[in-house]
Formats: sequence, C-alpha cells, structure tokens
Amino acid sequence: MRVATLWIHPVKSCRAVALERADLEETGFRLDRRWMIVDPDGAMVTQRTHPALATVAVAVADDHVSLRVDGHGPLTLALDPGAAAPLVRATVWDDLVEAPRASPDAAAWLRSALGLEGDLVCMPSPSGRAVDPRYARASDRVGFADGFPLLLATQASLDDLNARLADPVPMQRFRPNVVVDGAAPFDEDRWSVLRLGMVRCRAVKPCARCVIVNTDPWTGARGVEPLRTLSRFRTRESKVFFGQNLVLAGGSIGQSIAVGDEVVVETRLAPDEVLAFEAEVGAVE
Repeated sequence: MRVATLWIHPVKSCRAVALERADLEETGFRLDRRWMIVDPDGAMVTQRTHPALATVAVAVADDHVSLRVDGHGPLTLALDPGAAAPLVRATVWDDLVEAPRASPDAAAWLRSALGLEGDLVCMPSPSGRAVDPRYARASDRVGFADGFPLLLATQASLDDLNARLADPVPMQRFRPNVVVDGAAPFDEDRWSVLRLGMVRCRAVKPCARCVIVNTDPWTGARGVEPLRTLSRFRTRESKVFFGQNLVLAGGSIGQSIAVGDEVVVETRLAPDEVLAFEAEVGAVE
C-alpha cells in the first residue's frame, strides 16, 4: 500500500490544498485547519450551514495564506497574526479557544465575498485543543479540525462506494488528509497501529459523516448523494461512517509524509472489536 494523495485544509470548511509532502506538527499537518470562520458570537461556521464555503479557493505561500472567490479580490492572511491581534472567544463544538483575529480585513471580505457576517480566527500555535480523552492521550492535540489531528481514507473504499452510485463522487467530498491506495475496500475499519512512511499513527475512531459530503466541492451545490447510498451499508447507531481518524504516535512531530510513501499496518483490531455496520438500511434524505 502507498500514500496516494495528501491534502491540507488551511481554512476550516474551505477548499483543500494538495501537497506532495506534508510536515507534521503537534496538531497534525502544518497549516491544516489553522484558520476558522466564526459568526458574530464566535461559533464555528462550516459547510454544514454555509455550503458556499466550498467555493473559497485557498493558496499557501511561504509567509501567508490567501483566500479567493470568483469576482472578488483575495484576502491575505499572515501565518502569524502577531501578538497585538485582538482575541476572540471561538467555539469548536464544545471547546472554547481564545483565538487571535486572523486579519483586520477579514470581516469586510467575508461580507463582500460571501454575504457572511463573521470573522476569521487563527489557532494559537502550538497550543491546539485537547483530543477527546476517550480516544487519545492527554498530550494529543488538534487544531480547528472537528476532533482529530489526521483523517485517512482509502481509494478502494471510495471506488466501492462509487460503484453503487449513478454519478461517482471525488475524494474531496470527504476532506481527508491522507488517501491510501492498494488497500481492500473498508479494510481501514480494522487498522489499529499503522506507519505512513516513517510516521507511526493510531487509528482511533471511524469518521462519522454529515451533510458536507453531499456538497459539491467546487460549486457548493448540495444534493442527497453520496450520504444516502453510503447510509445503506455503512450505518451504525444512526451514524454513517467513512474513513478513519488518526492520532500521532510519540516521536512523529517534526517528521513528514510524502506521496508514494509505503503504508504498513502494524496492528489490526480483532474481528469482535470492529464496528458492525448495518447492511441496506433505510436511506437518509
């Protein structure tokens, strides 16, 4: 098995940036989910409620990140907003983060480009948020991602899903960091400890999917697929799963993963430890 593609999502819920090599920091890949749009109350804004965020293209340079929407000038974000940047009480699910404003121009740009009232904040580096202790060590950290430092998917699982769809969907719908080629479909359900190149990780929790996967990753248009079909064979306890959440093993910080790196599964779950998915359940509309 090999690493087929690598992605970061510098601004949570905006477009991905493909990489040939990704460097690891405490919270996952460098610059992944480092920035987040918040509403006037500081709550995260994502494609769940604002599918038009899929139209926001993101580019990474040496000293800044830029956001662009067709018909509007770019918004440029410094990698470090500086010590003088005002702090915003931002929330990601149940977590509260005192996060600096990413740019004094962000609120006006969001209003003009997206018709969105809000602001952009930057995750304080290198602090991050604590990962759910049910699945990780006390020292494990995550940025503005929903819950875990890395998300892995396999090309075989997407191919299996697409064979069931009238219109195949791209992997970008699922917003992974790492895509692995050469696995059997949904074999990642059984992975426990794995090595991506020289980086050791632990697969700790299958990823429950939401309506974001039904959003076209370029236009923001939303339908009922692929979640409807996926729900027919990947449902457990009313949640629909695709992909695996990863935490980093000790010693991974400062290393990197490259496209083409070998993927080795060192430990697999026993059959009775693997989530049992329901087959052909009712569709989710």
